[in-house]
Amino acid sequence: MVKGFYFLFSQVTEKQMGRDNSTSGGGFILVGFSEQPGLERILFVFILIFYLLTLMGNVTIILVSYLDPHLHTPMYFFLTHLSFIDVIHVTCISPQMLVNFGGPDKSISFVGCVVQLLITMGLGGTECVLLAMMAYDRYVAICQPLHYFTLMPPQLCWALASISWFIGFSTSLIHTPITMTLPRCGHQRINHFYCETPPMIQLACVDTTNYKKEIMILCGTFLVFPISLILFSYGRVAHSVLNIKTSGGRQKALGTCGSHLTVVSIFYNTIIYVYVTPKSKLSHDVTKFVALLYNVIPALINPIIYTLRNRSVKQAIRNLVMQKPKMEE
Repeated sequence: MVKGFYFLFSQVTEKQMGRDNSTSGGGFILVGFSEQPGLERILFVFILIFYLLTLMGNVTIILVSYLDPHLHTPMYFFLTHLSFIDVIHVTCISPQMLVNFGGPDKSISFVGCVVQLLITMGLGGTECVLLAMMAYDRYVAICQPLHYFTLMPPQLCWALASISWFIGFSTSLIHTPITMTLPRCGHQRINHFYCETPPMIQLACVDTTNYKKEIMILCGTFLVFPISLILFSYGRVAHSVLNIKTSGGRQKALGTCGSHLTVVSIFYNTIIYVYVTPKSKLSHDVTKFVALLYNVIPALINPIIYTLRNRSVKQAIRNLVMQKPKMEE
């Protein structure tokens, strides 16, 4: 696999050297839903509302987790990283979508496209691994409650979070240059609403079969290993919960895992549908609409799920709100 990867990279680089500047410079046209201007106007309003609510919800989670000493635990440490990922992700995509949906200008610069591809791919990989780390944290909390803070010290939490970020962005730093240097023979119309790997590969005027196989292996790796760890962790959690004799203890244990399981289900179901489902079975509009939901909805509902189903977060928000009048007095 590695040999084929580097062979493709060298092949693409050599061909790229003799091409014109259309591959390495200029900009692109994001087709989006331009054939349906009425739909774009509706999407503009919804994306603007979702973007503002997403920023408000995730920034609130970050601030509350930082300001309330009671939330200085591994669970909220990882939750802060998840919220940070969501804030960066929607900020990388939504403003450009608002510009494209709100007017006749559908263009994006070459640098802007590189940034979008690099960040979205890196954050997607990071979140895949981070959700697995969060599942491991829940496993330790439920199955080893007396040794929780011993088994999950701050140093280990930082190490696990760093591994997530490193794996996500190291992969992105490899694939983004290859994707962006594929010869396009002047093709600039991206049949999508942001720069993403599959529609970018479609612009290439060379055989990309080997590269597509590499992408499929990469996606499979990011799905199989994290999902395996999540299933293992929650399998052990389920076994421990069944051994709890009191109904109150079971409800408390399930409550601490319910929010994370909901987020995991939404994230992986949408990512499998977008990236694994054969594209021949889906129309371009359906693919783009599902991708739009994948990029907007999870980042919006994650803070809602964690706050509405978590008493500690709601209490921390109340405490911070109640402190403000007291400080003014």
